[in-house]
Amino acid sequence: MNDTLTKLAEILEQRKAADPESSYVAKLYHRGLDAILKKIGEEATETVMAAKDGDPGKVVRETADLWFHTLVLLAQQGLGPQDVLGELERRFGLSGLEEKAARKGTPGCAEQ
Repeated sequence: MNDTLTKLAEILEQRKAADPESSYVAKLYHRGLDAILKKIGEEATETVMAAKDGDPGKVVRETADLWFHTLVLLAQQGLGPQDVLGELERRFGLSGLEEKAARKGTPGCAEQ
């Protein structure tokens, strides 16, 4: 796994025990799942808007924000980047259509 993701996942785990007054991430954890989900929604929207603006630097910055907040969600759920990377690895060699068909009827998997 990428060292940056590993380091960030470790820091996010440490922030679970931090004082919410001293850490943005600890504050998100303290506020709970809905606050984390709201932040992901905001960052996803900002990423879409950056792409529509056509500014590559802004797309990268907004995507970094989106990934960061998604990593916060994973940590809050007891998961980490290795779980997502494992799922992506599992999909290698599958066409997108095959992968989507395999998810049909799987609980928790929305149609796309």
